[in-house]
Amino acid sequence: MVVVVTAPHSKRNRTWGATTSTSKSSGGGDASHHVMGKRCKCNSRLLCMCLLPCMMTGHLVIYVMVSIFVTLSYTPPKVTVHYVAPGTSANSSALASHPLGPFWNLRLEDSALWNQLQHVWDRQHNPLLRVNTTAVMRKPKAKLLSQIKDECLSDCMSHRCSIPRMNDFNSLPDQMKAFIRSMHCREYPLLINQPGICKKNNNSLGLDAPMLLMAVKSQVGNFENRQAIRETWGRSGLVKGESNKRGGSVRTVFLLGRQDSSTGPHPDLKNLLDLESQKYGDILQWDFRDTFFNLTLKDLLFWHWLRQHCPTAVFVFKGDDDVFVRTGALLDYLHKQWEEHNQWRVYTNDTAMDLFVGDVINNAMPNREPSTKYYIPERFYKGGYPPYAGGGGVVYSGSLALRLKEVSKKVRMFPIDDVYLGMCLHRLGLSPVHHPGFLTFDLPETDRGNPCAYRSVLLVHRRSPKEMLTLWQQLQSLPGQC
Repeated sequence: MVVVVTAPHSKRNRTWGATTSTSKSSGGGDASHHVMGKRCKCNSRLLCMCLLPCMMTGHLVIYVMVSIFVTLSYTPPKVTVHYVAPGTSANSSALASHPLGPFWNLRLEDSALWNQLQHVWDRQHNPLLRVNTTAVMRKPKAKLLSQIKDECLSDCMSHRCSIPRMNDFNSLPDQMKAFIRSMHCREYPLLINQPGICKKNNNSLGLDAPMLLMAVKSQVGNFENRQAIRETWGRSGLVKGESNKRGGSVRTVFLLGRQDSSTGPHPDLKNLLDLESQKYGDILQWDFRDTFFNLTLKDLLFWHWLRQHCPTAVFVFKGDDDVFVRTGALLDYLHKQWEEHNQWRVYTNDTAMDLFVGDVINNAMPNREPSTKYYIPERFYKGGYPPYAGGGGVVYSGSLALRLKEVSKKVRMFPIDDVYLGMCLHRLGLSPVHHPGFLTFDLPETDRGNPCAYRSVLLVHRRSPKEMLTLWQQLQSLPGQC
């Protein structure tokens, strides 16, 4: 209730007073609502300002807890089991066809020679990395590369190239020094060639090419090994399968260099090797020193020869001359792979077959023990090895062999040939597939003399020439109880 006091004689004053009082009453209500609205907005803002840090802190705590849980629950990959008892393998259900990460690495170790040289090639061949190359990165490596090229490429055949910028070069083992001096040389004359070996075939696949080309790394003095292979698992011609009678056309070549005079005097076997080549027509020899660290060079030169003289080979076996191969069983396996590939390419229209099979080794690190032949000093190479197949023997498709030839131009030569193959596969975005039938590390001693133990083996390492002949005869008539 509003009481208005006015003079009785003044109507005007009464009216004005009432009006004024009513106006004040109304204005007071609006002001009250306005003040309450401001208080609500302020309270909301304060509430948001208080809750936001709490919510962010809560999310951070949850993230840290999840990260710790994932780290604690992580289990490293299992080491590959290199011997599997005859039968099925636990590894067969976990075959990988692609590596987990990209090959291109912006953070390769720079202090080791191989890593430095590979850095230069990475930036030459990848425009994305070339953009990220800093001036600090470019100048020393480019200078190092040009210096090595000038000193090495002009003098490859004499093996007098030097690497003056590598620390403590003279303290390295002789085989490592020899490799470094010639690691930039990839072209050597072919002394003995077999240009028409892949034209003579009788192929069950209806293709004008051998189904299986067997490339065996040998040395000049290992005639007995080569002869045992010719009489057993390396016979050229039409070979029957074991369960699949179609088999396929097989051609065998032996990959040789020159005798290594640095290991001491050797008898001159050149004339005998020429006679062997004339009689059997399966010798390929290049003019380079045949050493352990030059086995990588054999791969490079063989791929070049394959591209020129046998580009349509369906599959390639690459192995040593002290392994034993169940060729018929291997042909059965390859027939199955070929049929599966043909079924798959109906849907993908992909004619290339990227098969690479062997005894796969994962999570390997360089051997740092100077007394071993696998010794890789840290100042030459830093880092781990990509997945690779053990060197007793591997099988890959002919189309992949041609791709390996091309990608090898972008990967620096590495002393261990098996690891180098893994590097090339990694660059292609592929990984070798493990097969339990490839026994690079042999059977247990108790099973070596039992022919039945070989029923699921495709390759076993190592066997002497006499053991090859004996085992071949035993496997021709396996007892029924196997």
